[in-house]
Amino acid sequence: MKQGNHSADSIINFILEIFAQRGAQEYMGETVPMSQHMEQSAACAVADGAPDSLVVSAPLHDIGHFVGKHPIEALENGIDNNHQTVGARYLEACFPASICEPIRLHVSAKRYLCATNNGDLGRLSDASVSSLNIQGGPMNRAEVVAFETNPYHQDAVRLRLYDDDGKAAGLTIKPVTEYHRLLESCVSI
Repeated sequence: MKQGNHSADSIINFILEIFAQRGAQEYMGETVPMSQHMEQSAACAVADGAPDSLVVSAPLHDIGHFVGKHPIEALENGIDNNHQTVGARYLEACFPASICEPIRLHVSAKRYLCATNNGDLGRLSDASVSSLNIQGGPMNRAEVVAFETNPYHQDAVRLRLYDDDGKAAGLTIKPVTEYHRLLESCVSI
């Protein structure tokens, strides 16, 4: 998506098309494909009573796997594809910081939680543990302090928890198409 003259509908339709075309892809051996993982993350945000910006961040948090130069399998091959940064940069032309910054920080939030919450490493899926090691492992003290100064760090932590919980097989959840109006209402162009 390039900056320029985009309507809210064209942006949302592009996002929905990505889900339809690429969402069935497996992700590092997780129990659900990417689209269901992202939709389950959104369901977790809704169940938590999250603000609209965080509900929108949830189904979009892994979009960088689809729009970056490294394929989704990069992490499986030991390559950090920086999907969090790629996705946030991709979306920031169309969505506000309240949506993009938690996406940009959701991997850092995993590293943060693993450094500050002794039980968090145990709640990660095997795939998330594997990617954690590729993404730098738990934060050191200086990284923790720096992360906590970011105004979006608490939203990023919440998004990370939705990400971790959005990997259960067999759940019936709303498809991303059901978030069309909410996505549209958050477009900032």
